[in-house]
Amino acid sequence: MKKLIFIGFAILAFFSCKKEEVKKESLYPTSTEEIAQTPEKLGEAIFQGKGNCVACHEVDKKSIGPSIQDIAKIYKDKGGNIVEFLKENEKPIVDPSQYEVMKTNFAITEEMSDEELKALEAYMYSNLK
Repeated sequence: MKKLIFIGFAILAFFSCKKEEVKKESLYPTSTEEIAQTPEKLGEAIFQGKGNCVACHEVDKKSIGPSIQDIAKIYKDKGGNIVEFLKENEKPIVDPSQYEVMKTNFAITEEMSDEELKALEAYMYSNLK
């Protein structure tokens, strides 16, 4: 009987002392698993993080580049394709005079997957009013 009680306590102690997994935290999510899985949320994370789009674009006002709202409205109205522009398969339709400035960022977008580019596009369209 004493052995049974001892074994019961040993099992209880074993299960109550499980180690917790330690996660490394970074400033920006590094994988799609760390981001809420809506295209808009993924696009926003890319826009603010690895895409560095936020360096030149704001949601509702022009800074170095046109605002996200202006880009989305013009692409929607003219039937343009943001993803194809970011892949350098289409010419700029928003502000062609800024194209040379934007060209330097294509090194970033060419490393992105189609899912990431479509997420950026979804995020931009989600800011339309």
